[in-house]
Amino acid sequence: MRGTHTHGWGAKKKHRGAGHRGGRGMAGSGKRADQKKSMLNVATYFGKHGFIKKNRRRAEAITVRDVVERLQEWIQQGQIAMQNNAYTINLTRLGYDKLLAKGPIRQKLNITVARATEQAIEYVQAAGGSVQIEGKQQAKDEQ
Repeated sequence: MRGTHTHGWGAKKKHRGAGHRGGRGMAGSGKRADQKKSMLNVATYFGKHGFIKKNRRRAEAITVRDVVERLQEWIQQGQIAMQNNAYTINLTRLGYDKLLAKGPIRQKLNITVARATEQAIEYVQAAGGSVQIEGKQQAKDEQ
């Protein structure tokens, strides 16, 4: 646009910042004058709302059914072992924090995990296995 009088910005004064559009952000919202306040929802427009905790990590969960479906894959990778006709699985080492219930199972599983729902523990115990919760035994030993 070189060679034109305004370089495509219309009037000369329009290429000077945010002044020609009423400012940036909250400018022109009627914070000082009264004429625009009636158009704003004051409860939601002004200020900051809510927060996001940046260091929070969501718990990785897995269902009992998914554990059974992935047994062969984990055995081939050498991540779990079979002892006394039961699969010994440390879900914490596999990257899972919580065991959830979804459907009863038939395989005998000895699972170690940080957290588990009561129904997931019932399903595993009904099949003849066990669930060890990491941290709970340590707390009992300390008392």
